[in-house]
Amino acid sequence: MKTISAVVEHYIKKKPFLQTALAQGIINLTSLSRQIKPEIAEELGKDVKDGAIVMALKRLSDDLEFRATHKIVKVLKNIGEITVRSNLTDYTFLASDTILQQQARLLEEVNVNQDVFYTSSRGVNEINIVISNIMDGVVEKYFKMERCTQKAEGLSSITVKLPAENVSVPGIYYFIFQRLAWEGIVLYEVISTTNEFTILVNDEQVDVAFKTIKDLKSL
Repeated sequence: MKTISAVVEHYIKKKPFLQTALAQGIINLTSLSRQIKPEIAEELGKDVKDGAIVMALKRLSDDLEFRATHKIVKVLKNIGEITVRSNLTDYTFLASDTILQQQARLLEEVNVNQDVFYTSSRGVNEINIVISNIMDGVVEKYFKMERCTQKAEGLSSITVKLPAENVSVPGIYYFIFQRLAWEGIVLYEVISTTNEFTILVNDEQVDVAFKTIKDLKSL
């Protein structure tokens, strides 16, 4: 038998932004209960009082606040070094039988210049390369026979070092990326390792993105 609490929790968890706002206590529970009442009543198959929904929301918000405060926020307060690099170009190539050979040749050039920023990731059908724009000519020389589906210039990267416990706490990336989304930050790329992640943003947005991530340490 479905309960009001279970149905309300299921409804809220399907709406991530609403879930976080509820956890932060910035939503009027009475107004929210009136808004969601028709869907809750339909799911339960019977009429339900506003007060019962408010109580379910209150219990849920208290639980969400506890989890956010004692797990995610604890990790975010221990964010380590934040590194910003500018003057980057983002290339996307279709995967091919020869592209790894060209990538190996490019790496030889990169290794000669330790000041060059370089990172790459491979999906099922695409290979992505982010590199300092002083190497654009080299990339285009080696990859001239490959199919480039996108080239974005005027980008900056922000690399964030996370504490080791990030791998055991769900919601870390969601929490960070949600804050960036609230600020209207467009992410060109997201590249991660176990305890680090790098985002690629437009040069005009890098200051706001950096401040947004840095402010997480003072939650």
